[in-house]
Amino acid sequence: MKLFIKKPIKQLMAATAETEKSLKRTLGVGSLIALGIGAIIGAGIFVRTAAAAGEHAGPAVTISFIIAAAGCALAGLCYSEFASMIPIAGSAYTYSYATMGEFIAWIIGWDLVLEYALGAATVSIGWSQYFNEFLNTFFNVHIPYALSHSFFETSNTTAGMYAAELGTRGIINLPAILILFLLTLLLIRGTAESAAVNNVIVVVKVAIVLMIIGLGWHFINPVFHTPYLIPADAGKVAVSTGVVDYASTFNHGWLGVLRGASVVFFAFIGFDAVSTAAQEAKNPQKDMPKGILISLVFCTLLYVLFSHVLTGLVSYKDFLIQGKEASVTYAIQHAMPGYNWLANFVTVAILAGFSSVILVMLLGQTRVFYTMSTDGLIPPIFSKLHPKFRTPYKSQWLFFVFVSLFAGFIPDRIVGDMVSIGTLFAFVLVCLGIFILRRTDPGLVRPFKTPWYMVVCPLGAAICLCMIASEGWENWARLIVWLLIGFCIYFGYSIKRSHVRKGVVERAGEPINPKFVE
Repeated sequence: MKLFIKKPIKQLMAATAETEKSLKRTLGVGSLIALGIGAIIGAGIFVRTAAAAGEHAGPAVTISFIIAAAGCALAGLCYSEFASMIPIAGSAYTYSYATMGEFIAWIIGWDLVLEYALGAATVSIGWSQYFNEFLNTFFNVHIPYALSHSFFETSNTTAGMYAAELGTRGIINLPAILILFLLTLLLIRGTAESAAVNNVIVVVKVAIVLMIIGLGWHFINPVFHTPYLIPADAGKVAVSTGVVDYASTFNHGWLGVLRGASVVFFAFIGFDAVSTAAQEAKNPQKDMPKGILISLVFCTLLYVLFSHVLTGLVSYKDFLIQGKEASVTYAIQHAMPGYNWLANFVTVAILAGFSSVILVMLLGQTRVFYTMSTDGLIPPIFSKLHPKFRTPYKSQWLFFVFVSLFAGFIPDRIVGDMVSIGTLFAFVLVCLGIFILRRTDPGLVRPFKTPWYMVVCPLGAAICLCMIASEGWENWARLIVWLLIGFCIYFGYSIKRSHVRKGVVERAGEPINPKFVE
């Protein structure tokens, strides 16, 4: 059956020619860096930081960020080599097709749905909560709890704008679906237009993060940083989805820090989303590595400083009880007297920031499926381009429906954990892919080379595997079920229609005879 049949890199490169039926090359290095920052700075810093600190790492969430960043930096070097060498839409899916074969490529492509589609769902849920905060702050109104939360959540707070809704169960998260709809329309309009909007948003939210770090530093209370690691006897905290017991293995101490790293790892997935836009970059060989690595380094520094300030303003337990998704606003309002204006400004900026993250995640997802579709592994509807805008508009609408189901009906904690484990799994295979390709095809032209690949590749894979190991059994179960569904589709549909198996090469989304490819 030849499960591991590979797609030759020469055939991959045949798809790079720009025609009227291909993706349009409109992105320069500045836009690529902005895309990376736009995806990275968002839910990770404004929502997942508080979640990881409150439930697992406490003030030591700063160390969790460093661990996650180390794994991402090593994987980022591998991504950069692949992106410069194979500047094709599809990210890790495309890379693994050339190095480890079709079956592994399918697993990666299917797994990337957890990263991009569910990533967009997670961020849209956070957007919904800040949107409610925005309405309450500026207009003294709010969307009812039942219409802004999933069925699996129940209001358990006696403070804030939901005081009258204590015990109310959610039904559907309508604001999350609304933002997904609006951004889907923008993405259909065009990549260049989407990138222009993203660039403006990035400037705004980076400025806000710097303001919080600079102004909040003077209000840090050392009491909240002592002890730095959560002790095993920290007790229990009731939350909307159950009870957090700090005595549990991965909810305190260094194992809690490691678990926190797997949670905040979600904050770094933006850098590899840059690689999905390779086929829309003007000069991918030179600009893709810059876009990936510069955005990663810049955001890591901001993350560590921001998390240090945030955990120094209020107790980490407050992030579970009072702040929840809007923890940044809560911390400013309760620990920085006289800066309510900043909290209000932060709410607006965060809404814009979240929007850019969702934008990049939705873009990345449809580009991965665009490439899988041109390979024949999924139906051609996913590579159908708009006659005027040359964007995969039908795919955008299909993923709008899919992502909305998760955003509207599933809590962000569950969706976010699925994103983390799916992304880590993809990173492991990317690191192994570079190692394999260096050994099997050392003569390939590599505009960017991963330094010390004999160390970087195995170490990157090992760090990501350690973070995967800290995931709870529930997340492993969800990943296994998701992969089993993917296997059914692959063996029932994809393997019979694979263009590589039929000796067909894709050029600009259309099959051609491989004998014409030089």
